Parts: sequence; C-alpha cells; structure tokens
Amino acid sequence: MTTNQKNQSILIAGASGILGGHITRALTEAGHKVTGLGRGPANGVQADLMDRDALLRAVDGQHFDTVIHAATALRRAPMRHRDMHATDALRIAGTAHLVEAARATGADRFVSESMVFGYGYGDFGGHVITEDDPFGPRGTTPELERHVEGMRIKEQLTFEATGLAGIALRFGLFYGPGGTDAILPMLRKRQLPAPDDHGRVLPWTELTDAAHAVAAAVEHGRPGQAYNIADRSPLGFRAHVLCVAEQFGLPKPMTVPRWFTKPMSYAHTMFLTSMRVSSAKAEQELGWTPRYPSCRDGLAALAARG
Repeated sequence: MTTNQKNQSILIAGASGILGGHITRALTEAGHKVTGLGRGPANGVQADLMDRDALLRAVDGQHFDTVIHAATALRRAPMRHRDMHATDALRIAGTAHLVEAARATGADRFVSESMVFGYGYGDFGGHVITEDDPFGPRGTTPELERHVEGMRIKEQLTFEATGLAGIALRFGLFYGPGGTDAILPMLRKRQLPAPDDHGRVLPWTELTDAAHAVAAAVEHGRPGQAYNIADRSPLGFRAHVLCVAEQFGLPKPMTVPRWFTKPMSYAHTMFLTSMRVSSAKAEQELGWTPRYPSCRDGLAALAARG
C-alpha cells in the first residue's frame, strides 16, 4: 500500500458542489488543509476551469501538494443527452486546464472523479466489471460516444500528465446527503416515473463513502491506477427509488413503460443499462470499504438523520 504524506495542502476543483463538500469534510477530518477552486466567491481560488488563462492567473504563486478534480457542470440529474454536454466538455477541456494549473502549483498528485459508465452504456449481463475491463470503448451512438469520450479523455489526461501521479476513481450513481434530497419532492407529488427494472441493476455509491474513497486515494492510491468505487449491492433504478420511498414514508413512484421515457433520452439510456462492478481493488489497495454496503443501509441512515 502506497502511503503519502499527511497534512497535505490540497486544491479541490468543485469543492462547492455536493460531492466536493463531502470530500472537503473528509480531507479536513483527516488532517489536510483544503482550498476550494470554483467560480463562486466561497472558493479560496476563484476561477472557471474552462478559462485556461484566468485559471493560471488565479493559481499563480500558490503551492499545493495534491489537486482533485471533482467539478461538474450538472446542477440536477440529467434527463436528456444535451443535459450532459457541458459536463462532457468540462471533462476534456477543463481537465486539460486543471492539469496545467496543478503543474504550475508544484503539485505531485492529481486525483480525478470518474464514473463506471466509462465502461460503456448497455446491458453487461452477469459479468462483474473490474478495472481490467476496457474503459472508454467507442459509444454505440454519436451521443453516447460524446459522453464516453469525455470520460475516456479525462482519464487519459489524468494518467498521462507529466510530473503528476494521476489516479482516477470510477464511481457508481451517487445518492445520500445532498443528493437523494432532490427526488423527495418529486416522490411526494408522484412526479417521478420509473419503469420496471426487468432484472437490470446499477452500481450505487453513497456520497460520504465516495468522499472517504477520495481521501484514501490521496493517501494510498498508486500512480496511474483507476479504482472502482461502489457499494456491494447493485440495484435497479426503480428498486432504488422504491427503497427511498419506503425509508422516507413517501408514495411509490409511478410505473411507466420504458417507451414512455424516450423523450428523456439520457434517463432512457440509463434505464436500459445494467452493470455490476467490483470494488475489490479499492478495498485491497486503498484500505477503503463502504460504510454502507447497500442502498438500504445508506438510505436508512439518511432517513434517521431527519
């Protein structure tokens, strides 16, 4: 197990986001000094990742040991393919700019948020995906290729950055504090349609578990390596939403046929995707284990917090 210095100075792009906030807390609790990078005034380094020159000016004269890329352009769950386009661009141009900024600050480690959907969208059947499986295969449609390309190039930029030890964490679908909250009003109003899963399952990652995985990668991750980060109980989308409704005492989601969701093109693609991933490598090399091994565990804890 690789061990890096404690009490690091860490720059987080996306610190003001939901995941970024959890990462900031996990790293601070581990004894690191964290500075946020983003467009908002709450960030210690105020800049837009898509503006290379402004970003380099913002970090000029500053030093960080590690830089973390957890920035996203998403403000809500994507429903249509075009909802992903800004994030697709951020994964390519934004990552290239942040790598350059990391070098300018003298950082020697770069940790990227990645996603398991970089393995592709579709039905993987009973195959359990590990980090040895191909990542970033060409998408089966132009829109899917646009999404996969973003994840593929983000990881390439992470691993190939000269002078930086690059690490990628491939997360499942996020839920938990700050994430699940968004669907509760929709369930209350019965405005969240969910087709039957028909045996399809997806990997899930509770947000505080995700944050602790990032902290583990900062301290123990091997350069040039990717790690799957998901709980041990894959669950279909409808099954997950049913669990949310049960834990929070809300009405069950409407059951709709899959064709009904076609106008929501990205969500429709997710409803047709089925994948299981192994996080054994992260557990062995990072010393990370999910505090919540299933969505039911994580959602029960979230509901108990009120």
